Amino acid sequence: MFTLLIRNCRIVQPDASIIEGDIACRDGRIERIAPAIDAAAGETVEAQGRLLLPGAIDPQVHFREPGHEHKEDLASGSRAAARGGITSFLEMPNTMPPTITQAALDDKLARAARGSVVNYGFFVGATATNVDTLEQMAPACGIKVFMGASTGDLLVDRREDLERIFATGHRLIAVHAEDQACIEQHRALFADRRDPASHSDIRPAECALKATTLALELSKRYRRRLHILHVSTKEEVALLRRDKPPWVTAEAVPNHLFLNRSDYERQGARVIMNPPIRDHEDNEALWAALQDGVLDFIATDHAPHTLEEKQGWPAPSGMPGVETSLPLILTEWRAGRCTLAQVLRWMSASAADAYGLIGKGRVAEGFDADLTLVDIDHIRVARDADMMTKVRWTPFDGRALTGWPVLTVVAGRVVFDGEQIRPGVRGLPLRYAPRPNG
Repeated sequence: MFTLLIRNCRIVQPDASIIEGDIACRDGRIERIAPAIDAAAGETVEAQGRLLLPGAIDPQVHFREPGHEHKEDLASGSRAAARGGITSFLEMPNTMPPTITQAALDDKLARAARGSVVNYGFFVGATATNVDTLEQMAPACGIKVFMGASTGDLLVDRREDLERIFATGHRLIAVHAEDQACIEQHRALFADRRDPASHSDIRPAECALKATTLALELSKRYRRRLHILHVSTKEEVALLRRDKPPWVTAEAVPNHLFLNRSDYERQGARVIMNPPIRDHEDNEALWAALQDGVLDFIATDHAPHTLEEKQGWPAPSGMPGVETSLPLILTEWRAGRCTLAQVLRWMSASAADAYGLIGKGRVAEGFDADLTLVDIDHIRVARDADMMTKVRWTPFDGRALTGWPVLTVVAGRVVFDGEQIRPGVRGLPLRYAPRPNG
């Protein structure tokens, strides 16, 4: 008997073609896809012709556990992710304590096993003093390097330390690319300003470009796999278009695709993040880079803070995002801005490939049964009050979106049924295929 049978859905194949039919899952995997499946199942769902996609993969989240669980924890963050159609996440190391030792990594894995309703993986954080152990900590999806200070205390800004990290080992390095000296220089220039828009002046495009340039230089020197997180500027796009080796990947986040400096006027400190939101021209450059493959996929950089915290000064950097990323991109697909094939790459397949996530990123027989069923015909307005994240707000409050998930499946079990998170469902630790350097 199958564990789960979904009937009468429009199934999006890995090549973005759509077939109408049924999909049957057993032992956590997709076992059969056919025009009609007449078989018993532990649960049968009637899809009513809705679109079935691979579960979205979010390769950059900050779920704040341990240390800041009042903002989010692995349980609440994963529930919000499931509501947004995300079935796997990769979480960053800037928690308290930071994930810079095997013991800290083991602790996070144990916490996720107890609380996460979707699949999970974790970065380890690089410091100037743990270079010799970065390759040994396992399982981990990659090494996170903060070239510029952000939330937490994991700054690595000296060139000699960066050289050692890039020269040692084979694991993928993901960089927060902002130059710290550049930031400090501009912070001094704008020290008398307390308006939210000053954040974009304190961390201008120049600082991002300097760090991205250095990361590329080191990646090429040591032929080290590199991922550039949350690219935010047209200058970085131009650099990557000229000079992006095949072992380098890069991402955009919805905040930099859809928000710009004009949003400070309406939202104030809510939209402060690192790197900061930019200008309309940067929005357009990022979209063009996604469409022509200069940028490889989309992450959310889900980084929640309470609205009370956001009202202080300096306001903390970061915004929630796991519940709205897939509807935002599907809304753009319905508007004709991108193709369905691009949606599949940006939201699932390319992140699975970059991080070597075994069994993830495609709706195909033999792949893991991580799925999301979406309603692409019904438009609903995103509202703060509807969010499942602990902080209960979204920078896209008031935006009309389509493609909201009505069913999220993890390892062949329904975790979100369109109304609530099912009790008792737990995600699994992600598995990583060995990947060579460049």
